[in-house]
Amino acid sequence: MSRYIHNLIAQGEHQQLDFKFQVNDSRKIARTLVAFANTDGGKLLIGVKDNGVIAGVRTDEEYHMIEAAAGMYCKPEIDFAFRPWNIDGKQVLEIDVPALKVKPAFVLTEEDRWMAYVRVGDQNILATPLQIKLWKRQSSERGIVIKYSDNERILMSYLNAHPFITLNKFSKLADIPRYKAENILVNMISAGLVEIGQNERYVWFRLSETGQKQEPNGG
Repeated sequence: MSRYIHNLIAQGEHQQLDFKFQVNDSRKIARTLVAFANTDGGKLLIGVKDNGVIAGVRTDEEYHMIEAAAGMYCKPEIDFAFRPWNIDGKQVLEIDVPALKVKPAFVLTEEDRWMAYVRVGDQNILATPLQIKLWKRQSSERGIVIKYSDNERILMSYLNAHPFITLNKFSKLADIPRYKAENILVNMISAGLVEIGQNERYVWFRLSETGQKQEPNGG
């Protein structure tokens, strides 16, 4: 049975796996729960150091802090599955967090602000305003109507000639305010024409397979 945990640890931390030596701050663990829930879901292994060494935990105390994190510092409350493992006489907690169907989830920060995070690689990254707009649009029952103005044509023409574009680049290229560029990108992503991606430094946008079939003039 311990092979399962050893195999997980061998993967190292990544977008759907995080190690915690211990839980001594419910707010901090809440950030990871929210980031997993807002992305692809994931597993937390409590009692495992960043380098993969199993240190073990005091099961009851650690579990109650995770429960507090999910219930008190996450909005909505984060659902998670919990399983303790005995690995060579040491307790490891496996916390399984599913991805939310309706996003976003928020975490209450030390500054008493509700903030959304996403999981990028092995990091929890603050969600951008555009990402929050996109989540709200995706949870809306309103249909998506795309009007191909000059701005949409500029975007599609650029992406037909380049692998990706950033929000700042599109705003400058179309000579429009940032909020307007955000709204156009949200519409295009919601319509399935553009995809959003993110790394630890910036958010980028590229044509989807559907978008690649569109002519630059919207035909």
